[in-house]
Amino acid sequence: MAKEISGVKIPDSKLAREVTQLIRDTESDFLFEHSTRVYFWGALAARRKGVTFDPELLYTAAMFHDVGLTSAFRQSQLRFEVDGANAARDFLRNQGIEEGNIEKVWLAIALHTTQGISAHLRSVAALTAEGVMMDLVGLGYDEFTDAQRKAMAAAYPHPPHFAEDVLQSLYDGLKHRPQTTQGTGLADVIADKEPNFQRRNFCSLMRRSPWAAGN
Repeated sequence: MAKEISGVKIPDSKLAREVTQLIRDTESDFLFEHSTRVYFWGALAARRKGVTFDPELLYTAAMFHDVGLTSAFRQSQLRFEVDGANAARDFLRNQGIEEGNIEKVWLAIALHTTQGISAHLRSVAALTAEGVMMDLVGLGYDEFTDAQRKAMAAAYPHPPHFAEDVLQSLYDGLKHRPQTTQGTGLADVIADKEPNFQRRNFCSLMRRSPWAAGN
């Protein structure tokens, strides 16, 4: 496991080591390496922008952001993002981390799929979302240097069928709770895998509400 890429290091602390071990024991190698790249992309973006951040908190948020997709949550009816945020919160409380910092990590994970919000929050949330979108769809690709991208590819390469593997991982973690994806981009994943999936329509909700009946 590479611990430094282009001058950015995974924090060498008891907390970070325990995060690493927990996620290694919980997630597939595929999700573990994706989460590791998310941390590095986020930290590299912070360096480029001159943004200050707490490496331990960013690392924790990045590593926990997909925990809600794992087998431990196959019975959950919460959004997978909330499952991951709650798992990180419980872990950090057991480590004695102060509540203000726990909230930063919780929000970073809970909102990482919600476009247009994370970028306006504290650095942990903004950088986690940026790292996720860079690793999944290449958002901001040209803002990273060729050397940085090559260093990442050497240490944590995207596998040949990365896109399809991500979509399958998302589907596996969401297929038992498809309604939690309504109104989010994750509904696209369910619709891709299940052509009969019915998307919720906000206009229809408004027109069928008890208030509309009295108009």
